[in-house]
Parts: sequence; structure tokens; C-alpha cells
Amino acid sequence: MGFFELILFPFKWVVSWVIGMFHSLLTMIGMPESSGWNWTLSIILLVILIRTLLIPVFVKQIKAQRAMQELQPEIKKLQDKYKGKKDQLSRQAMAMEQQALFKEHGTSPFSACLPMLVQMPFFFALYQVLIGVARSEAGSTENIGALTPDQVHSFAASTVFGAGMSETFMGAINATGGTNFNVLFVSVVMILLMTGSMFYMQKMLMSKNMSQAAMTGPFAQSQKMMLYILPLVFAIGGINFPIGVLIYWTATNFWAVGQQFYIIRRNPTPGSQAERELNERREAKGLPPVGKAAKEAQEAEERAKVEETKPKGQRQQPARKNRRKR
Repeated sequence: MGFFELILFPFKWVVSWVIGMFHSLLTMIGMPESSGWNWTLSIILLVILIRTLLIPVFVKQIKAQRAMQELQPEIKKLQDKYKGKKDQLSRQAMAMEQQALFKEHGTSPFSACLPMLVQMPFFFALYQVLIGVARSEAGSTENIGALTPDQVHSFAASTVFGAGMSETFMGAINATGGTNFNVLFVSVVMILLMTGSMFYMQKMLMSKNMSQAAMTGPFAQSQKMMLYILPLVFAIGGINFPIGVLIYWTATNFWAVGQQFYIIRRNPTPGSQAERELNERREAKGLPPVGKAAKEAQEAEERAKVEETKPKGQRQQPARKNRRKR
């Protein structure tokens, strides 16, 4: 067992145990044991379980993103301060001041990627499970993770729209028995859904939930890179993903889109388009504004009170000029 496999072994065991448990429960309530839809739903339930457990991490991600947006004016000032200074000492000083800003506000550029990083071991573990299922022989008595030999055989024999759960796009093209068009069709549809939902999620974040200050600078540039690069990477990698992994990642993205939509609608970033739309809905219902608008209204009210409490002095009469004698 290699070092990478040794690290993934506990994740592989957990993933296979959870999928096997959900498969057994669905079989008990009447779904066919070898049905691809049984295994598909088991994978989707795995996603729901993982994403539910990751809600605290998602909350931390939201806070980190908002802190990074608030930091953009300070980072812009820092960049202007060291503009044109390319010597090593200046670069080190700029990096140290930038790290101090991140530490002071309790955030970092990597915090926004935390949920994805946490999910990657489970993603690779599921990939290993499905590859193991694909390579298992018909009469094999070997477990794969926590899956029993019977479950392994059931998983290997299951199909969705004629595509096996462990088959891949490239595997269907290079198959010795001829191209399996069912696998190609299902793979392409799942890749489009996976990358399309990823693009939509990032686009919604940028257009709705970023303040005006965050729309310029390095943070905006990194978000634009994620908008195009991540879907492209997953689209290229998707041709080698088993159908089961594509189902897992597509379901994960759909969950993330729904979760983000809920957060943006109910608790948007201060100063963002989503906050303005929320206050418009609240105004139509006769409710007070929230967020940045509420803060500005409160500050205006406090200034008005201060002006009212200032003592009003007696009005000074203009000096009367003496008329010139005729």
C-alpha cells in the first residue's frame, strides 16, 4: 500500500461504509438491490450527509469571504504603497504587512476554498472505491473498503441509463468491444451539469454577493479565475471520472448552489447587490433596512440628533450704517 493510499484508507472505509449502509436501507424499503438508481441515491445521500456535516465549515467560508471583501481597500492601499518597488526587501515587507492584515481580520485567501479542500479526500476515496469495483472479478470474495463481496458485485452490475457506475467516458471510447454510447451520453450530460452548476454558483457569487469595493483588486481577479478555470479543470478531468464520481460531484454542486442561494437571499454581504435587493423587498413590506443601509440610516439619525441638541445662539442683528448727512 502506497503512502497516498495509506492516507486515504480511513476515508475510503468511511465512504464505502456509508454508501453500503444507505444501499442496505434503500433495499429494505423496496428498491431493487442491483438497481443503478439504488446506488445513485446512496451516493446522493452520502453527499447530503457530508454537506450537512460541513455546514460549520461553510459558515466559516462565508465569514472568510466577507472579511476578504472588507480588506480589499486596505490591500489596495498596500499595493499603492509598494507600487514600482520590486526589490526583495520591499516584497518581503509587503508580504509581512499583508499577512498582518489577514491575521488581524482572522482570514486568509485559502479560507474561501476550505469546503472544497475538506471534500477532496472523500472525492478521491469514492474514486478508489469505484475503480476497485470496476476491477473486481465476478467470483471475487474480496471486500472493497467496508463493502462486502455481494455489495461489490451488485455495485459492479448496476447501471443508470445503460451506463455502469464505474465506467468512464474515455473507457467507453477505448473499449475493446466497441464504443458504449450509453456511457458517452450519461458522462457528457453529467459533465455539463457538473461544470454548469459550478460556473453558475461562482457567477451568482460575483454578480450578487460582492461589494463594490471587492469588485476590483486581487480578490476580484482570483474570483474571475475561479469562474472559468475550475469548470474547465473539472470538464477535462471529468472524462476520466467514473459515472458514480460524476454523480457525487454534480449532487455536491447542486447542494452548494442551493445553499449559497439561501445565504445570499437571507444574509447577503454588506454593500452587495443582493443586500440592495433584500432591502427593496423589506421596504415593500414596510420593514426597516438591514446591513449597510441600516448602518447608514442609523448614522444619519444620530447626526440629526446631535444637530438638534446643539444650542441655538441668538441671531445677531446686522450693524446699522450711519446715514450720510446731507
